[in-house]
Amino acid sequence: MKKSLAALGALCVLSVGAQAGEIYGNVGLPGVMLGYAQPLSSSLTVRADVATLGSHEKSGKEEGVDYTGKIKVQRTGVFADWFPFQGGFRLTGGMTFNDIKASLSARGDGSFQRIGDTDYRLDADDRFDVEISFPRTTPYLGIGYGHQLAKGLGFVFDLGASLGKAKVSVSTSGDWDDSAEAQRDIERERQELSDGVGKIRVIPQISIGLNYRF
Repeated sequence: MKKSLAALGALCVLSVGAQAGEIYGNVGLPGVMLGYAQPLSSSLTVRADVATLGSHEKSGKEEGVDYTGKIKVQRTGVFADWFPFQGGFRLTGGMTFNDIKASLSARGDGSFQRIGDTDYRLDADDRFDVEISFPRTTPYLGIGYGHQLAKGLGFVFDLGASLGKAKVSVSTSGDWDDSAEAQRDIERERQELSDGVGKIRVIPQISIGLNYRF
């Protein structure tokens, strides 16, 4: 959030004595967005925005383990839009600063959970916690429409992705994980989760919205 406010502030400073800037709002992935754009010329615009899907509770089964947890999606971005032709079509590049993660927990209630290749009975003091997180900083590439020189109300659209691979970390507590066999099963479970998460190599953006240029 601090990076985003700094970027928005810097663009506001650039707008002094330059062409009039715009404010815009989008909805879609990665959430609800609010931003400021500043044209530098008829073919180049710079902008920054904040986006969030908030935090959401989640429960379900992954790789044989029943989890409860929370998913959080927030990101800020700084972008440059290049308009190769007359009209609103543009190519976009930039950087996004992400706080995107899922924190999952399997807590013991006396039931059996299959971790690795073994069924373990997890009691009240036993836990198996997983955190899936995307990189904090990622490059962004995309295409879109809008943010070009035109006063008043307009339409904006974005289709692109932040490029980065998610990673998985695992922590445990209780007495169930003391043995060498349990440690092998924990590592096997972590690797299985990593293999699945590793297929996700982008954070997509597809959003539509409105802008207003002063």
